[in-house]
Amino acid sequence: MKSFFYLIFFLCLSPTYLAQGNFEIAVLKYNGGGDYYANPTSIPNLISYYNTTFNSEVISDNVPFIEASSKDIFQYPFIHMTGHGNVVFNKLETLNLRNYLLSGGFLHIDDNYGMDEFIRKELKKIFPQKSLIELPPNHPLFKQKFKFNGLPKIHEHDGKRAQALAIIENGRIVCLYTYETDLGDGWEDASVHNDSEKKRLEALQMGCNILMYAFTQ
Repeated sequence: MKSFFYLIFFLCLSPTYLAQGNFEIAVLKYNGGGDYYANPTSIPNLISYYNTTFNSEVISDNVPFIEASSKDIFQYPFIHMTGHGNVVFNKLETLNLRNYLLSGGFLHIDDNYGMDEFIRKELKKIFPQKSLIELPPNHPLFKQKFKFNGLPKIHEHDGKRAQALAIIENGRIVCLYTYETDLGDGWEDASVHNDSEKKRLEALQMGCNILMYAFTQ
């Protein structure tokens, strides 16, 4: 039964299915006390910009929060995760996330400042033999619809450079971790952080690149 379920998931991630834009994006709900619900307007705004840019129909109404342990996670080809603080995955959540990622799913983690020390430890639970690898500025992720020379810096915190870090399995990025950039803040309504239009545009365009890459790699 599990093999059949994964087969259906693979079919749902086929290029034809994705080209139709008939899919949703979810936000990961996790335990540990971190604010998984941060940046409530970011994903709807990103989807809206993506739909306008690509004449797509990604569903943006009521972006769902999905439990890390839920089998419903397999309904979503792309899952976004953010927050400022602690993250904890139990054994069931760890196994479920691993199966999801190995079955074709894509997890984008955007550190909203304060998540880094926790998420690195939890990712090691999911992929004990894997390490985060920094993507070089010439990686295809940065050369999709919009051209970047590496990850743009949206918010300044500790004077560190923005990094796009990835877990790669069989040549495919299964998890992208964007660190010291705050893309999600840039996706939020303009009134939330008072970012310049230039910074918001950079964030949205980079977000489009991430979605496009995840759906076509």
